[in-house]
Amino acid sequence: MDLLLDTHVFLWYISGDARLSSARAAAIRDPSNAIFLSSVALWEVVVKQELGKLQLPASAIDYIPRQRRRHGIESLPLDEASVMLLPSLPRIHRDPFDRMMVCQALAHGLVLVSNDEALRSYPVPSLE
Repeated sequence: MDLLLDTHVFLWYISGDARLSSARAAAIRDPSNAIFLSSVALWEVVVKQELGKLQLPASAIDYIPRQRRRHGIESLPLDEASVMLLPSLPRIHRDPFDRMMVCQALAHGLVLVSNDEALRSYPVPSLE
């Protein structure tokens, strides 16, 4: 299974946060699954850190890629095919970062791993 981690899921995973269910953590650790973190997630973390809404042990620019590599998670660049899906996406969710990750999941056939209930309304597979 190919999984795309929502930003909060990635942050919970790397920090061992109890809000991440054991089933989701196991799926991320499962070596038979390919795990991806969108470059959009890095953008979101950088913005939130700059606004003072997110505290990290280091600069997001250094910390996030380092943690992604440490945990064997692949980077998923934002590509034109994903962006082209945005106009067809229902306006269920207002967050532009989440909407773009939904587009990436659709464009690349990925299962979206998120605790965000609103994202489950989109026609993209999600990990329960």
